[in-house]
Amino acid sequence: MAQWLGSIGRRAMRRFGKAVPVLAVVTAGMVLALPPALGGTPPELKGLDAIYPSLDALYCDLHQNPELSFQEEKTAAKLATRLRAYGYEVTERVGGHGVVAVLANGAGPTVMVRTDMDALPIPEQTGLPYASTATAMNDTGEKVPVMHACGHDVHMVSWLGAAALLAQNRDGWRGTVVFVGQPAEEVLQGAGLMIRDGLLTRFPKPDFVVGLHVTNLLPAGQVGVVSGPASAASNAVDITFFGKGGHGGSPHRAIDPLLMAARAVVTLQTIVSREIDPLEPAVVTVGTFHAGNKRNIIADEAKLQLTVRSFKPEVQKQILAAIARIAKAEAAAAGAPREPLVTVDEKEASEVVINDPALAARLSTALRRGFGEGVVAPIGPGTTSEDFGLYGTGAGAPSVHLRLGAIEPGAFAAAKAAGKTPPGPHSPMFGPDRERTLRTGVALLMYSVLDLLGGPGAPR
Repeated sequence: MAQWLGSIGRRAMRRFGKAVPVLAVVTAGMVLALPPALGGTPPELKGLDAIYPSLDALYCDLHQNPELSFQEEKTAAKLATRLRAYGYEVTERVGGHGVVAVLANGAGPTVMVRTDMDALPIPEQTGLPYASTATAMNDTGEKVPVMHACGHDVHMVSWLGAAALLAQNRDGWRGTVVFVGQPAEEVLQGAGLMIRDGLLTRFPKPDFVVGLHVTNLLPAGQVGVVSGPASAASNAVDITFFGKGGHGGSPHRAIDPLLMAARAVVTLQTIVSREIDPLEPAVVTVGTFHAGNKRNIIADEAKLQLTVRSFKPEVQKQILAAIARIAKAEAAAAGAPREPLVTVDEKEASEVVINDPALAARLSTALRRGFGEGVVAPIGPGTTSEDFGLYGTGAGAPSVHLRLGAIEPGAFAAAKAAGKTPPGPHSPMFGPDRERTLRTGVALLMYSVLDLLGGPGAPR
């Protein structure tokens, strides 16, 4: 509290040359009010209190009605409707269910702001009153539960809040904003689909690209900026082991592919621990194991699905080669009738997301100026993966993917004291601290975008 009040006092002194009485409260770094002389709220957030109830209602609606990748039709329509009401020129169905909204406001830079829209096939277990009970058919025709377990509902509402405030306060900035609602991020395909559908040619080309993602590694009310590599490269790898089916009571007359696959699951873990330089981050995770349909039948096939993460192309290449080598060796050791089929799904792949260091430094300064001291927290890169980086590389523009704390501060502190990590993205227990996270998300984008456009948040 003392640090925050001190930062408010310094801002007031810079602006007015004298002390200003402070009538304010803060919660975990989130500004709820400002000195009367500063108009009650920062100029960047003027109007947020008025629109917040609508944003909150939309968040609950999106959370209760999630849609899987490539199925985001209703979600996209909700975003498009709001953006049109704000005064944006909106184009739908870009690269699938993608939404692009443009607001031109005179000569100046062009800033692209991206959100993702899709949810995950996860059964929600948060117990929240607005928890999702939705189900959908996945791409194999199976009925699955659906949940916004990765925080894309937070991303969308923060994005819409910033879009609304920018439209309401056009006298405070000059330039063009392009708000991009991306489908199919969870399968790492949406960005590429939108770009191939003309995102960077049909619409204003950005000078800067900004996005955000929630994290359970920071409490709600805090934000993080990673400089350089921010998210890992990713590859999806499938392995099929072929055996010879037979009766479970006569295993000597069969060749068991489950045994090959089981041995491979263990051996694959030695790639990172024994083949990769310990100073190079890398992950090999076997996510699924499918084989057989009855206890007393030895199956003909066993299938594994893997995800591979790293931060360097040469490391990724080394890992993929090792996976193929180990799979073939396990099949040969078991006397398999043919080698395993090892495939790398190029559709579900991403490059390393690299935050432009100069832009990251610039936005760190802008965020510290906007939020005050103690809110912008140090945070490192993660081995989760994103296709966000394609926008910056495709446009030849610097980009930054920001981090937004999402865990209720008390719960975060308790987990930290116990040496635990709170449930985070892709967990059925992930439930962001709603109001604090949404308000901070809107502010995070506003401070960043206005700094790049030369608005109230720009250096003076």
